[in-house]
Amino acid sequence: MTLTRVAAAVALAGLVLAQSGLQAAQITVLCSNGIKAVMEELVPEFERATKHDVNITYGLAAALKRQIDGGERFDLAILTPALIDDLIKTGQVAANTRAVIARAPIGFMVRAGAQKPDVRTTEAVRRTLTASQSIAYAREGSSGVYFAGLLDKLGMTEGLKPKLRPMGSGEETSAAVAKGEAQLGVLPISEILPVPGVELLGPFPKDVQGYAVMVAGVGSSAAQSAVARELIAFLMAPARNAVITKKGMER
Repeated sequence: MTLTRVAAAVALAGLVLAQSGLQAAQITVLCSNGIKAVMEELVPEFERATKHDVNITYGLAAALKRQIDGGERFDLAILTPALIDDLIKTGQVAANTRAVIARAPIGFMVRAGAQKPDVRTTEAVRRTLTASQSIAYAREGSSGVYFAGLLDKLGMTEGLKPKLRPMGSGEETSAAVAKGEAQLGVLPISEILPVPGVELLGPFPKDVQGYAVMVAGVGSSAAQSAVARELIAFLMAPARNAVITKKGMER
């Protein structure tokens, strides 16, 4: 290769790098803890492939929604269906970007190494809840709302009141179980599997099972709406299904 061609190649490479730098963007994501484990594995892959920088704030979906209502800026929100739908109604999320990413079955957890009572059937769940000393759950989380509704449906709310430990978040719920402050905990399975000090006891039986559904939506005033859409497409691609399953979720 001549010196002229080398110089031309170097100049072209420099131009491509400069253009890539201009195209790379930083996006802000507000994301429910229900899909945190999935995002922690897949987002770095997205960043490597696209050179974009993804700045994620994780939290309880209801709390993140309050932040948005309070004026928090975001490009992409991944919350529960009702919250995303409310943001669409109020014009804060673009309706044509709504996308269901995955869902997590709700499950029971116990402290690592603890005895594992039977939760394979609804009757077994009744017996286990009745025999338990304390039950922690995230009162505002989708799993907590589901659990409270299930107790009402089973007619067990009043009888279990002294044992119920409503917590402020999923992290507080799993911490209470890990420390032995609660005998049982209720959370989406995707939030149980990655926590040290606790073990998955099992999912709720199929006939009464509930799900924490994770829905994405791009902010109507997003500064990086194109990149936010790109991230949604990346998360929904069939190539990510193995990670979705590994982290306790399903399509």
